[in-house]
Amino acid sequence: MAGKSLYETLGVDSNASAEAIKKAYRRLAQKYHPDINKEAGAEDKFKEINAAYEVLSDPQKRKQYDQVGDSMFGDQSFHDFRRTHGDANFDLNELFSQLFSGGFGQKGFDTGFGFGGANADINARLAIEFDTAVLGGERSFTIDGDSMNIKIPAGISDGETMRVRGRGKQIGRQRGDLLLKISVEPSAQYSRSGDDLTKSFTVSLKTAIFGGKVTIKTLGGDVTLKVPAGTKSAQKFRVREAGVVGRKSGVKGDLYLIAQVIVPSADSLDPALVEMMREKLPE
Repeated sequence: MAGKSLYETLGVDSNASAEAIKKAYRRLAQKYHPDINKEAGAEDKFKEINAAYEVLSDPQKRKQYDQVGDSMFGDQSFHDFRRTHGDANFDLNELFSQLFSGGFGQKGFDTGFGFGGANADINARLAIEFDTAVLGGERSFTIDGDSMNIKIPAGISDGETMRVRGRGKQIGRQRGDLLLKISVEPSAQYSRSGDDLTKSFTVSLKTAIFGGKVTIKTLGGDVTLKVPAGTKSAQKFRVREAGVVGRKSGVKGDLYLIAQVIVPSADSLDPALVEMMREKLPE
């Protein structure tokens, strides 16, 4: 069973009456008031006394605290918890609000914060290249002087949030997580729709007219595409399972290749061929 150091702060038993708690508070508040007591640490003691009384003098908060005890402080004493956080980051009312806003669960409470109601998670953004989002990889990341290598899973999407466990704030003896919202940089070659990719490729006029094979570089390696005779610009070809791996299904999407037929200038052709084409090509 977790301790109940708020009672210890006021020097009363956990079964003390409301009147006994009030008397103890008045006696200690007078003793440690900074206008009266100039000793080192008196002001901190006075603040702890006030915070403890604020909880134990409120019947609802006292009931809640009695159920969870010092587990809300990560099984530290109230004094150690407050010293860890300092005045700038410590707010017992906020801690209670976070801890009990979701109501009580099977074991008394369920904070969803990973530690005693204090949100130890850190939110940040990480920009990655398009290729890394598709193929996965590693990226270095530094926050608050803490450097780390982040493993990017293949198929991650723009706007998706990654959870890096154990890289959040240190609170007491436990540490929260780092929540990274991913921003995927656009690609000059590809567009993405779900798990499908689209890319344009060039086809010579000769290949477009008579057909042939074209080798195209893709993120998954070279693809040899059979181009049929009479291929037109903007004609679409589908390469199955050459797209993005699905994060849930594990199945790859498709790659769509859009033909861009290159029409040479007349000046680059043999004059005799130009003349013949001028006479023979249909309008």
